[in-house]
Amino acid sequence: MAKIKIASEITGAVWKITTQVGQSIAAGEPLMILESMKMEIPVVSEDGGTVREILVKEGDAVQEGQIVAIVEG
Repeated sequence: MAKIKIASEITGAVWKITTQVGQSIAAGEPLMILESMKMEIPVVSEDGGTVREILVKEGDAVQEGQIVAIVEG
């Protein structure tokens, strides 16, 4: 199985984590929601699979390109 590294597309803060480790997700399903400049931006996986790691917690600051989760598909 391939490990898929999910990266943040923006600099912002983790507002809400919507999945948990071990959860199965479909392609396009949000893993978490980031807040930047009063906008909510979902972080989604392009492929389906199982969430293996969530590398941030709610309230953390993230940078554009930072790996925030690992999905195994």
